Amino acid sequence: MDILITDRLILREWRESDSKDLYEYAKSELVGPNAGWTPHNNEKESKEIIRMFIDKGDVYAIVLKSEDKVIGSIGFHDDILDNTVAKLRQKEIGYVLNPKYWGKGIIPEAVNRVIEYRFEKLDLDLIWCGHFNFNTNSKRVIEKTGFKYKFTKDEKLKQLNNKEVKILYYYISKSDYFRKDK
Repeated sequence: MDILITDRLILREWRESDSKDLYEYAKSELVGPNAGWTPHNNEKESKEIIRMFIDKGDVYAIVLKSEDKVIGSIGFHDDILDNTVAKLRQKEIGYVLNPKYWGKGIIPEAVNRVIEYRFEKLDLDLIWCGHFNFNTNSKRVIEKTGFKYKFTKDEKLKQLNNKEVKILYYYISKSDYFRKDK
């Protein structure tokens, strides 16, 4: 996993020593349920999640340079959300951020850097992003980063006691991403 840099952020592989920072925000009711998982119960649970991130190699730790602290994560997953484009090279992006840092443009900065990298270096054709209908923060990030609405899907979240939600899915193509910069 390459290290990615922005003006304020370092996006890098997780380390077990990041467990305190992860637990700080992963225990919040404002974070996990908006992303589809239950809040962490303790730092040990956060360390187990970090081990999973390290094993899979598809989730970056978002480090705020000015504090040398992990404040969130951003990752990619192998979901085919629309069979009409199943032949395209595609991934789904997901992200979370410590609520102390909400409203500062951090996630759009991280999303743009990771999208640029994935389109340029890993030659993806399409990137998906989704949010629950009640998650207005993620919706704003999606809008700011140039994704286009595609469809809504009803789903039951196993990790949240089969809570029924609507997920709104958006996409951005490689050509659309590089065209928006011009």
